[in-house]
Amino acid sequence: MKLHLSRADGLNLIKAYEDDSVRVNGIDYVGNLVVLPEQLLQDWTQATAETLTADDLRPLLDLQVEVILLGTGPRLRFPPPQLLQPFLRQGIGIEVMDRPAACRTYNLLASEGRKVAAALLIA
Repeated sequence: MKLHLSRADGLNLIKAYEDDSVRVNGIDYVGNLVVLPEQLLQDWTQATAETLTADDLRPLLDLQVEVILLGTGPRLRFPPPQLLQPFLRQGIGIEVMDRPAACRTYNLLASEGRKVAAALLIA
């Protein structure tokens, strides 16, 4: 699905998504990635929603963001609650949603100037 937000103020915005890819600023990514307004972290993890571990999520704790949108793929799949506890302890919001919802929500929050990251499971 194509999204029609234009690139604002040099921000990384998600232009489109499919079941097996996400397009950020005209470049298609097929591996799991983290999208931040001013940075991209490619190949963040090799995990799927079912195989996520604390080690996979640990790098997200250092991103200096207010909220992390965890896009679990084409459909919503919740990780075990204990994996989300470190975010709550550090005061970082973490929202679990399907990848399409995470992409749309990321664009909205990034365009508002929020400190947001979309951690997208694609592979």
